[in-house]
Amino acid sequence: MIAEHWDSRGHFFAAAAEAMRRILVERARRKASSKRGGGFKRHVLDEARFAAPDRADELLALDEALSQLAEVDAVAAELVKLRFFSGLTNDQAAKALGMSSRSAYYAWTYARSWLHRQLRDD
Repeated sequence: MIAEHWDSRGHFFAAAAEAMRRILVERARRKASSKRGGGFKRHVLDEARFAAPDRADELLALDEALSQLAEVDAVAAELVKLRFFSGLTNDQAAKALGMSSRSAYYAWTYARSWLHRQLRDD
């Protein structure tokens, strides 16, 4: 077994965010596949379902847009992964990426508007 050595706290959170992203995207793909009844929707009368609806198609669209953002601005894409998939605050994500909070704020603002535009156009 190969032991993973973390260079820093930022390296750990980046790996955790990427792992969470891959898990959620793969789950969404599985649920959307025709083998798993992708065209059918299950109607469960559960209050928890109404509070947090399943949005597999939105997650897949976000994953694709995030990959496109990474081609344009890799730092902004990493910031989104840390904030969205790891749940870090702006300051925590900035520290993990080794950048100032202000720079992270501007990158976050840019990434949000870029992703919003991409997702709205689809």
